[in-house]
Amino acid sequence: MVEVTIEIPRGSFMKRGSSGELDFISPVPCPFNYGSISAYIGLDGDLLDAVVLGPRLPVGAKVRVPARGAVVMIDHGLYDDKLICSYAPIATWKQQLILVFFMIYAKSKSLINLLKGFRGRNRCEGWREAKVCLARATPVRN
Repeated sequence: MVEVTIEIPRGSFMKRGSSGELDFISPVPCPFNYGSISAYIGLDGDLLDAVVLGPRLPVGAKVRVPARGAVVMIDHGLYDDKLICSYAPIATWKQQLILVFFMIYAKSKSLINLLKGFRGRNRCEGWREAKVCLARATPVRN
């Protein structure tokens, strides 16, 4: 189980970072709840990103949910893993739909990063077990 703080509710058009600052406005709504795990720092130096499948959750909600898998992303040349969390097991067909979303997202981020003047490649490298991404994240010591 991981504790995820929701930053972007399912259906939202506004992408905000863990600081609450607006990153960009999407032309399509986010298909799932998106947030971060404050117990880990990802390889990009930010809090580890997490997706929570299921019904819409409010901004700031903290939920404890099993990490069922992960999508390995590269954002402007840095690994930016996304834990995929769900109370129920995730069927293979649903994993494939999640991967399609992140492949499209990576292409969109390439354009956004280009417009912002960021360099480095963007791409989705596929589905992994959650434990792989958790093992390469840095635990936050309190």
